[in-house]
Amino acid sequence: MSLPAAATAPCRLDRLPEAPDIGDLEASYAARGGALVLCDAARSLAVDTLLAERALLDRWVEPPRRRWPWSRPG
Repeated sequence: MSLPAAATAPCRLDRLPEAPDIGDLEASYAARGGALVLCDAARSLAVDTLLAERALLDRWVEPPRRRWPWSRPG
């Protein structure tokens, strides 16, 4: 299982121009909001992938065998 590319890409936030006007501020505000939503979705995807990978490993790894029927594993 591999981590999706969207989960490892850096989050990019919009930057204001040198002399912003009110239109630039509004556009940047909207762009940053969208970028934050995408970044949160990528973080969630990374966490879901990690949890799924751990669940697969937990099901795949066999428990240790006992040497004697009365002894504990380990």
